[in-house]
Amino acid sequence: MIRVAPHHLGPDQCGAAAVEFALVAPVLLMIVFGIFDVGHNMYTSSMLQGGIQQAARKATIEGADEATIDALVTQAVQSVSPYATLEFSRTAYTNFSDVARPEDFTDMDSDGTCNNGEAYEDTNGNGSWDVDRGIEGQGSARDAVLYRVTTTYRRLFPVAQFIPGQTEDITLETQTVLRNQPFTMQAVNAAPMLGNCA
Repeated sequence: MIRVAPHHLGPDQCGAAAVEFALVAPVLLMIVFGIFDVGHNMYTSSMLQGGIQQAARKATIEGADEATIDALVTQAVQSVSPYATLEFSRTAYTNFSDVARPEDFTDMDSDGTCNNGEAYEDTNGNGSWDVDRGIEGQGSARDAVLYRVTTTYRRLFPVAQFIPGQTEDITLETQTVLRNQPFTMQAVNAAPMLGNCA
């Protein structure tokens, strides 16, 4: 008869650590990837913000070229997300106070909408009432310009498939308002035409 010492009669613990690690590892990896993903998105956003501010300063200098300015922002963002795509838009206004404001109209029925034949000022000269009175483009000297950049890039870490409501691509938009330098006289727009809302 073989005698077994009492301390050998307990449960066998061999391989328990491997099983515990297998249970905890997926959750741990998701948390780590999630932290890295948030960090990468914040850094990309910071680079976009910094790039657009630097470009805005250069855009106000006499003779600044739009393509060169856009290239600066692209370079800043693509240093972090090499395959990011960027879209640029500029809207010019006569003054800072006009930025993103609708064209003026007489609200006869007090419903807050330009309709029912109410009179409006066609500030941008396109023949219709607009919710934004700006004119597309860089504008002329002394104009306030709303400069928008939208960037889209693929997530660096594959966390979107595990988090409901998330997508593989991230889209960031940032904007700044700048004033063109007075290297020439500001273009004088003709007096706004009057029109009637539909």
